[in-house]
Amino acid sequence: MKRILFIIIGLACAGAYAQKFNQLALTPQMGWNSWNKFADKVNEQLIRETADAMVASGMKDAGYQYVNIDDCWQGQRDAQGFIQPDAKKFPSGMKALADYVHSKGLKLGIYSDVGYKTCGGRPASRGHEFQDALTYAQWGMDYLKYDWCNAEGLKAEGAYTTMRDALYAAGRPIVFSLCEWGDNQPWLWATNVGHSWRTTGDICNCFDCKIDHKTWYQWGVLQILDKQEGLRKYAGPGHWNDPDMLEVGNGMAVNEDRAHFSMWCMLAAPLISGNDLRSMSRQTLEILANKEVIAVNQDALGVEGFKYSAKDGVEVWFKPLSNDAWAMCVLNRGTNSQPVTFNWKNETVADDLSKREAKFDTTTYSVRDLWTKKDIGTTAAALTADVPGHDVLMLRLHKM
Repeated sequence: MKRILFIIIGLACAGAYAQKFNQLALTPQMGWNSWNKFADKVNEQLIRETADAMVASGMKDAGYQYVNIDDCWQGQRDAQGFIQPDAKKFPSGMKALADYVHSKGLKLGIYSDVGYKTCGGRPASRGHEFQDALTYAQWGMDYLKYDWCNAEGLKAEGAYTTMRDALYAAGRPIVFSLCEWGDNQPWLWATNVGHSWRTTGDICNCFDCKIDHKTWYQWGVLQILDKQEGLRKYAGPGHWNDPDMLEVGNGMAVNEDRAHFSMWCMLAAPLISGNDLRSMSRQTLEILANKEVIAVNQDALGVEGFKYSAKDGVEVWFKPLSNDAWAMCVLNRGTNSQPVTFNWKNETVADDLSKREAKFDTTTYSVRDLWTKKDIGTTAAALTADVPGHDVLMLRLHKM
């Protein structure tokens, strides 16, 4: 008992000099999380089968690496206060599960909360931060999603910094995902605390709506997209704005899934899928595993895209990429198809944040459609296209 206490006290003292692990999430995290599809119905078999499916489907080859267990995995704490997994759901224990996921060339993530109880009513980390961080490290965890339920009396920056210090003191590099819902403007203080921070409340599998739960809302894709305005300057390698997990494959139309995924890539958002990987359709897989679209998200420059123009429900977005390339996405927010004309020579795209400028009047770019995976000409001629409702045209521009 004394030895355990000395370990915890030592970790707490070490935490006073802590920092986050700075060489993680240099591009936005890619993986899967159990909550959107399975909620509290998480168990060992699901996680093992999901890891298998991530490999077999080709998603691992496309860049996905984290298999993340969300809420309701917890059992009770032992006599010394160390958290235990629910023995019925995880009979083999978390260390064995982590070993299995690692054997697939993947990484395993876990979930907790700043309060005494999680959003699902399970034991959370308040007062046990250093114990929990040590436990996660011993289990072999690689990722922690840290929620904001039951946070009465806590200040967000302090609560999340405490867990950051605990993770660092435990010594195992763990990606730290702050799920604070944007309530306390984490973009202003979390760069040195976590690797990503939620900017809004929870997403739902709806393209254009909000769901009223009386005390809180779930937001559709467009609603969350609009809430990102003004935040791009805070993101970059190792510290990302997180507009929440993906709903691709969870019930929206294919065109809406495609638009949702495209815009998250333009936002340099973490790509955390939330569907059932074991039974997803070919169309869902083609969206989630499109390497050319993913490359926009994972670009080493690490700059979020920005809205260039908006008219009649059609938005044109640009994202500067490495090697003087650009991504362009035309989003049709409406339900009817819209004709689009973009006369390159009359447009100059400048980004003060990245100090990049595309002078289409003097420089010609090749144009590639990232969803049809076809080259469609150059910027020497005007772009004309019809963009279906709730859909996108997504392009990559290379200097010739």
